[in-house]
Amino acid sequence: MGEAYFYHLTRAPLEVTLATLLGKSLQAGWQIAVRGRTDAMLERLDEQLWLRPEDGFLPHGRAGGPHDAAQPVLLTKDQAVNDPTCLVSVEGAGVTADEVSQMARVMVLFDGHDDAAVQTAREQWKALTGAGVAAKYWSEESGRWEMKAESGGA
Repeated sequence: MGEAYFYHLTRAPLEVTLATLLGKSLQAGWQIAVRGRTDAMLERLDEQLWLRPEDGFLPHGRAGGPHDAAQPVLLTKDQAVNDPTCLVSVEGAGVTADEVSQMARVMVLFDGHDDAAVQTAREQWKALTGAGVAAKYWSEESGRWEMKAESGGA
């Protein structure tokens, strides 16, 4: 069974943190789905991922193209067809306990300056840990990422 990692963003913007986590996930050999709720967000991330990291390239694509199944990183609002081993949720996109159990890791990134996003992340934490999912809460408030809470699941 996989784990859910919650990333409370208070310093670095979403695009920077996402690019870093995607790079590390690709190095681990994972196929990744980035799930958002709106086309506007996915378009913004698509544009930014072409620019980051400055010293490399993050291969990715938007869902709806002819090569979705082959994308190492697929930006989508729905179920991913690239057979992901890692799911990243942005802008409060839903994640189920069943999905976590099928993944090596699920990451929930949320804006710590947006009260609604924080509340949504709290609800996701409660729902997933209540369903027995192992979860870790990470904060960058001190200037570096630190694990602040952990739930071992059922």
